[in-house]
Amino acid sequence: MALRHAVLAALLDEELSGYQVTKAFAAGVANFWHALPQQVYAELARLEKEGLVAGREVVQEARPNKRLFHVTGEGLAELESFASAAAKPSFLREDLLVQVQAADHLDTDVLIERLTERFAFAEAKVALFEEQLRAMRGGCDEAEFLLRGARVGPYLTCRRGRDFERANRDWCQDVVEVLRVRREVRADS
Repeated sequence: MALRHAVLAALLDEELSGYQVTKAFAAGVANFWHALPQQVYAELARLEKEGLVAGREVVQEARPNKRLFHVTGEGLAELESFASAAAKPSFLREDLLVQVQAADHLDTDVLIERLTERFAFAEAKVALFEEQLRAMRGGCDEAEFLLRGARVGPYLTCRRGRDFERANRDWCQDVVEVLRVRREVRADS
């Protein structure tokens, strides 16, 4: 996936400024795509030049003017073409996994500390995703929202982010327990 497709997807429902697209990435797309603000702004400029988005200037009082962008018909066609192609599997690249791979040669206490930090991060992300999911559902329960709710795509990707972080949290907890038990067994030997 290219950044262009993530930006196009972020603009599907409403006209947004570059700043708002960046915020949308931080709030909703960050669980599957990371982009720095300058990357988003550069991509918006490319997309506009290619005719995949259109921008308009909004004059503001006491603030700099801003540009709002929306997806054009050509942009929607580009996104449809992207969606019709087979998705490539992703691969996990994480420093913590390299550290755990080397666990037998590293300080167990330091590794447990890193895993505990990652556990806490995952817990916080799960709570954030749960809060976002509740807000998207409004007063509906999940089954009802999935059948009739608006914007099911962002809801489903948010669920994937939540589930990913739950798996990270649970894995960290399991690895910490294994390392602690192994440390105790070695101490008793």
